[in-house]
Amino acid sequence: MEHSYQILDEQQAYRGFFKINRYQLQHSSYEGGDCPPIVRERLEGLGVTSVLLFDPVLDEVVLVEQFRIGLAGLVSPPWCLETVSGYCDKEHESPADVAKREAIEESGCEIKAMKLIGEFYVSPGISVEKLSLYVACVDASKAMGIHGLEEEGEEIKVIRMPWEQAEQEMFKTLNSTSIVVAMQWMQMNREKLIDEWRPLILD
Repeated sequence: MEHSYQILDEQQAYRGFFKINRYQLQHSSYEGGDCPPIVRERLEGLGVTSVLLFDPVLDEVVLVEQFRIGLAGLVSPPWCLETVSGYCDKEHESPADVAKREAIEESGCEIKAMKLIGEFYVSPGISVEKLSLYVACVDASKAMGIHGLEEEGEEIKVIRMPWEQAEQEMFKTLNSTSIVVAMQWMQMNREKLIDEWRPLILD
């Protein structure tokens, strides 16, 4: 059978840094007919680009560390090691362009080459958010310091980490969705990337 649904009512539930809509809807049942109407709230207008920065000569990844409100009360201290990331408004900027801009803003690194790992729905139970995930070639020797936009309340520290150490830290200090997926992809493709990207750094 084909799935179907209809929106019975839609309201703006919240407008702040995030936007939340409340929906009353009804969808088809696996047993035939329709399920009873339900109410669901959804985070709207979210898209994010994330990129794992990799130096094929030094065999290092470039990560960023910053405070994350979602970890407060869950992890001590609530600072997170992550891939470089930024919100993506596809009407004005492509995911690839966001990756290049954020790499400079958050790490000081210029991307020399980049590959799309994939696009993923982060939390479809509550959000429209779609993640565009990349791996990119950079010169890690350029990565240093504290970055971030003051007007956005950002304070971002750049962390360089040897690949072998990064593998050991997976699911430990490296335990957010973007970095775990990117690291696992890299485990399958790293040797090929080293051969392909080393000349971009050495030339």
